[in-house]
Amino acid sequence: QVQLVESGGGLVQPGGSLRLSCAASGFTLDYYAIGWFRQAPGKEREGVSCISSSDGSTYYADSVKGRFTISRDNAKNTVYLQMNSLKPEDTAVYYCATPRVCGYYSGTYYYTEGDYWGQGTQVTVSS
Repeated sequence: QVQLVESGGGLVQPGGSLRLSCAASGFTLDYYAIGWFRQAPGKEREGVSCISSSDGSTYYADSVKGRFTISRDNAKNTVYLQMNSLKPEDTAVYYCATPRVCGYYSGTYYYTEGDYWGQGTQVTVSS
């Protein structure tokens, strides 16, 4: 079966770092663009980053650009999200998914909903 499993979330102080992992099974991740999304309590889900399936290009929402880095390891069928300089407003449940479209449109991060989703991993940034 097709599955995406997120891991690596936890509690961290402001300014700290976390590394999230998205492990795929049931399909080859190399053939899909993979995006990271997040949803905080009382807020709508938002896309934060994605990596393309073709040339490995990376894209970021303005809110995380310069702090987060997305990467993929095709041999491990895994995508990572390195999160540095974390802020309380980064607190959310983070999901990985397969958006049909993601990238920059007129300089702004643009994406569509994913077809496959993981169960999410909680990231809490608090002092």
